[in-house]
Amino acid sequence: MPIVTIGLDLAKSVFQLHAIDEQGAVILRKRLTRGQVLPTLAKIPPCVVGMEACGSAHHWAREIQVLGHEVRLMPAQYVKPYVKQNKTDAADAEAICEALQWPTMRFVAVKSVEQQAVMLNHRGRELLVKQRTMLANAIRAHFAEFGIITAQGTQNLGKLKQAAEDGALSKTVMDVLNLLFDQLDGLNKRIKELELRIHAWHKNNETSKRLTSITGIGPLTASAIVASIGTAGNFGTARSFAAWLGSPHANILLAGNKCWVGFPNVVMV
Repeated sequence: MPIVTIGLDLAKSVFQLHAIDEQGAVILRKRLTRGQVLPTLAKIPPCVVGMEACGSAHHWAREIQVLGHEVRLMPAQYVKPYVKQNKTDAADAEAICEALQWPTMRFVAVKSVEQQAVMLNHRGRELLVKQRTMLANAIRAHFAEFGIITAQGTQNLGKLKQAAEDGALSKTVMDVLNLLFDQLDGLNKRIKELELRIHAWHKNNETSKRLTSITGIGPLTASAIVASIGTAGNFGTARSFAAWLGSPHANILLAGNKCWVGFPNVVMV
C-alpha cells in the first residue's frame, strides 16, 4: 500500500519519520539526519506531511511543499494528547501522524519567507526595546545612589546627564555613566532603524495599509498582524480571528463592522 500520511518530528540534527498507509498500517519508521530529510521525502510520492509548528517548521514546510507534498502544521499542544507512551522522537512522530487524521484538528498556516522576515524586524525591535528599558532603569538607579533623580520616562534621562555634567559627580563616576549613555544612544538608533524598515514594508503592503484605516491601529500593529497570519482566510470566521487575537484587541479590529479582509458576515473595508 502507498504512503498517504507522514508524521515528521523536527529537530536540529536527527529527525524521526513515521509513515502510514490509507488503512493506518505503519509503512515506514526511520531516523533521518538533517541532510537526509529532503532526499528521503523526494523519493516518496506526494502525500500529507504533518509537523508540529515550531521555530524551524515554516522553513521545512516550504521546502517539503516544493517536493509536491501537502504540509500541515499543528500546534504542539494539540499533538501532545496523542502521545501514547513516554515522550520519544518516535512516539512524537507517531502522535503527529495520528493527530493529522482527527477530523476537527486545527492547523497553522505556513508562513512565507517575507512574513518571517517582517516578524524578525518586530522581534528584533522588541528585544532592543527591552534592553533599552533595562539600561534606562539601571542608569536611573545609579544616579539615585548619588541623590540625583528625575521624572520617569526615557525622555528625561537627558536631564540626569546634564545634572551630572554640571559637576555634581566625580570623573570616575561619569566615565562609567557616559559609557551607559553611549550604549543607550546606540540602542535608540537601532530601534529607529528597525522602525523605519517596518514602516517602509507597511507602505508597500496593501493589506497592512488597509488595517491602519481602523481607529487605534498603526503601522507597527498592522504589519505585525499581517506578518503573523498572512490572510484572514486562515480563519473560518471573524470570531475565530477574535479568539486568536484576544480581547480587547479584537474589539478594536471588529468594531463598526470593519475588517481588514473579507471575513464571513463582516464588511470589508
